[in-house]
Amino acid sequence: MKWQQGDRRGNIDDRRGSSGGQRIAFGGIGGIVILLIAWMCGADPSLLLNQIATEQTTQVNEQGEYQSTPEEDRLMDFSDVVLTSTYQVWSELFKQQGKTYTDTKLVVYTGGTQTQGCGQGLAQYGPFYCPADQTVYLDLSFNRELSTKFGAKGEFALAYVIAHEVGHHIQNLLGVMEQTNAMRQRMSETEYNKISVMTELQADFYAGVWAHYANEYSKVELEYNDILEGMRAAEAVGDDHIQESAQGYSNPESFTHGTSEQRAYWFKKGYDTGDMNAGNTFNDRSLQ
Repeated sequence: MKWQQGDRRGNIDDRRGSSGGQRIAFGGIGGIVILLIAWMCGADPSLLLNQIATEQTTQVNEQGEYQSTPEEDRLMDFSDVVLTSTYQVWSELFKQQGKTYTDTKLVVYTGGTQTQGCGQGLAQYGPFYCPADQTVYLDLSFNRELSTKFGAKGEFALAYVIAHEVGHHIQNLLGVMEQTNAMRQRMSETEYNKISVMTELQADFYAGVWAHYANEYSKVELEYNDILEGMRAAEAVGDDHIQESAQGYSNPESFTHGTSEQRAYWFKKGYDTGDMNAGNTFNDRSLQ
């Protein structure tokens, strides 16, 4: 992946080292692992997470002014280039359909931070998108977890993660999130989990669409090996892989993001087709 020559718009809110309060928002990849481990050990997950939030906030406060490392500086630069590339690609695709793309920004934080409408975000939950403030949130330590915890190596793994969260932004702009949230009010947890899986897989598809056009509409140069890295990253964060790693088995009824195979498939489909209209996961009978 050649990205150093890419454009940078600086649409990043750097909150590293600042405290974000104590309210907790449940969700994300790391959070699933924590909740499973706590449940298996007979602990109250909410107490565990509150303790983690307090410890992280104290650590940040004791550090005072945040001191970035050369590796973090590189990741900040990388994230800026990838986010800018998604802006360039989706602006063009929306324009081709007679629509206007509203940009999203990226908040980079350490430990925890407060959102505008989605509660408190914690690093344990991994990167996430908040539809209320149309913002992607990322703790850069997740890049290390991609490699060490999930086995997703290579620079494109983080690019896939950012593009996936931007995929949720696309869903928000197109009204998909509003519709799925409305469904949540009249469904059981098991029923809504299927809707959640469809939502996440569509975001994977949109990440693939971005990768399809990155070379054409931005200065990021991708090779097919990068796409393979993206597929491996998608597989690494599949519900079955995460649950089996945490507890030795998986429970399909509790899946909220899709299996490793499904996530890789929809990312690859987005890349192969480049057609943002070909990713209607909600009409896929195999997911219903």
